[in-house]
Amino acid sequence: MPTSPLPAPAPVQLYDGHCVFCAWSTRFILAHEAAPRIRFVALTSAQGRALAQAHDVNPDDPLTFLFIDGSMVMAQSTAVLAIAAYLRWPWRALGVARIIPRPLRDMAYRLVARHRYRLFGRSITCLVPDAAARARFTLPGSP
Repeated sequence: MPTSPLPAPAPVQLYDGHCVFCAWSTRFILAHEAAPRIRFVALTSAQGRALAQAHDVNPDDPLTFLFIDGSMVMAQSTAVLAIAAYLRWPWRALGVARIIPRPLRDMAYRLVARHRYRLFGRSITCLVPDAAARARFTLPGSP
């Protein structure tokens, strides 16, 4: 009897749970995804801390978020553009920014990341998803 391949694991966005801009970005993704596939994990959670540390990101002072899609782990502007591929039109068109050399894209990313709390604020609580999205804020097999 032939076996079917296991479905690819869902892509995962690790985000700064205290960053107001990051929470807004997460809500934006939820609202504009072409299909509900991406899972979300706060860097401040136990799962997020472990994943961040495994990929050399300090969960206590993150200067980037991570986007894990299959075996690819992306950060900074590359992660933003990878997420854009999961969005509906016209947001998917953001992928055209790949023509900009990565060092320039990452420089702009780091500028915003470095000043995100000053520009957008800091929250003492993490984003609380609505009931429909709540299951997407943990990884399978996690408590």
